[in-house]
Amino acid sequence: MALPLTTDQPDRSVAPDERTITRNFILARLGSLFAFAPVGVWTVVHLWHQLAAYQSPQAWETAVTAHVNVASTVLVFVLVLGPLLWHTIWGILRMLRSRPRPLESGFSNLRYLLQRLSAVGLLFFLGAHLYLAWFEPRFLHGRPEPFAEISREMRFHTPTLVVYILGVIGISYHLANGLWSFMTMGWGITVSKSGMKWLERLSIAFFVLLLALGWAAIYGLYRGGALGLPLA
Repeated sequence: MALPLTTDQPDRSVAPDERTITRNFILARLGSLFAFAPVGVWTVVHLWHQLAAYQSPQAWETAVTAHVNVASTVLVFVLVLGPLLWHTIWGILRMLRSRPRPLESGFSNLRYLLQRLSAVGLLFFLGAHLYLAWFEPRFLHGRPEPFAEISREMRFHTPTLVVYILGVIGISYHLANGLWSFMTMGWGITVSKSGMKWLERLSIAFFVLLLALGWAAIYGLYRGGALGLPLA
């Protein structure tokens, strides 16, 4: 039987009431669910759309930054950014209340530490990405981010390239390990030893797939920077 990954346990000296137990149970399930869908699903789709950079700058802008109308923008905000904010707050509170158990958890403890480190890194990465790629161009400049701008940054600004490479590693690990947590500790869908072993293999394959997809997208933008398109 798998050992608990953390000491995220309530104070046993004071018995929690039924309402507190129910609330914590629901919040934990929602925090786990929102990370898987819609945020996780949308992230995979977003990375896939980035591959349009191999077709043309116009194809990338249509796939990644174009919104048909205001309603679609609001829909993305409600279905993606709302659950992302919920999961972020839930994750921060969970990190503050928990700690690893190195003497008891072995490899699971390392996985726990990497999940938390990737979460902290993604907090900064996604915050900067959302501001620079979404909020600033749309709300301060009144337009979506142009392909020429992001591809130029990838090609000629090494810190941006390095940050995105590391960001993709963090996203890939956090989602892949999050899939394992969602199916086991989160919702109890997989509980047998054999099932958890197969799920670990699936999570590793998912990590490699996301990593390849993300890095391919980065290279597509880096490659597009060589076109020397004029900035708007």
